[in-house]
Amino acid sequence: MTNIRQIPFAKVFIGESERKYLKEVLDSGWLTTAGKTLEFEQKFAAYVGAKYACAVNSCTAALHLGIDALGIQPGDKVFVPSMTFTASAEVIRYMNADPVFLDTEYLSNLITPEILEEAIQKHPDVGYLIVVHYGGQAANMPEIMKICHQHNIKILEDAAHAFPASLNGKMVGSFGDITCFSFYANKTITTGEGGMLVTDDEQMYKRVKTMRLHGINRDIWDRFTAKVPSWEYDVVEAGYKYNMPDVNAAIGLGQLEQAENFRDERHRAVEHYLDHLSDIEAIDQPLSHVEPEEHAWHLFPLVLNDKAKITRNQFIEKLSEAGIGTSVHYKPLHQMTYYKERYNLKASDYPNAERTWQGNFSLPLYPFMDEPDLDYICQTLHDLL
Repeated sequence: MTNIRQIPFAKVFIGESERKYLKEVLDSGWLTTAGKTLEFEQKFAAYVGAKYACAVNSCTAALHLGIDALGIQPGDKVFVPSMTFTASAEVIRYMNADPVFLDTEYLSNLITPEILEEAIQKHPDVGYLIVVHYGGQAANMPEIMKICHQHNIKILEDAAHAFPASLNGKMVGSFGDITCFSFYANKTITTGEGGMLVTDDEQMYKRVKTMRLHGINRDIWDRFTAKVPSWEYDVVEAGYKYNMPDVNAAIGLGQLEQAENFRDERHRAVEHYLDHLSDIEAIDQPLSHVEPEEHAWHLFPLVLNDKAKITRNQFIEKLSEAGIGTSVHYKPLHQMTYYKERYNLKASDYPNAERTWQGNFSLPLYPFMDEPDLDYICQTLHDLL
């Protein structure tokens, strides 16, 4: 093997715009939610084609506020894929509702219209669906929405992986009732920690905006910064502490300006992987249903198949020894103790997720990966497989 390089799984790029916006916040003397957050919301909503955006401190917070705004009640049932991060399902439990886990398509890890139709036949009492746009690829929202409207099912989109992603020229964030995005440190754009909820529904937006900050009926920063003293406010609901500070929003504003450039750079790395790994029979490459420019490429997930003479865990250890960072997306939720025991879940009911889980791993993918690093990763996979 060639000389060992050190290549992280993810890497954040901070430019002059982020520093400029941060300095403006620091110089203002007001670090929590205020004008920069509002500006970030307005620009993000315009970017994805939504009427309203509400910035929060995580995508999990956005998902929680989203299912609250949809009206999910204790005892309700919600479709959600098993092949996702726990946040997609745990917010359902926050409401004392119950997830109904679905299998996903092999190699896209998406809920398809066919999977959804079959699930509705088995579970006609389910009234909600959480769609996860896995890895940066949009699910087939036009068909999924058509099915859901026929069966009176409300949709929440988990787009933690999917910015900026689109389908048939329409941005993710402009399809369903509510869409939630993540700006965690390893996402396609970051605010360090943070998330965004977008919607076209004014009543849902007002509910989310109130609930994100203790159920208070007016912007708290306005009470402290208004020239005319006005301390009066009302608490109209038992809300949460989910607001995004201006410090985080400042970073988001700078990242938003680079979103397309970052996406194009990730796509360049993906093309390199696709070209240089296609002859390795021991791995299955990701399945894409969208045009190349419509995929956000948050992840480049591969599956080690039964032709490999090494286990997935051994393989990841070998990559680590070679200095290559990896991750696994994901151990499916039907394998997690809490959900498996509470809902008596069986692996045999999720064959595609199981097949994926047994061999899945994600390669490094971030903007401005240089050719020698990409060549080193591909050569290492060839050497090992």
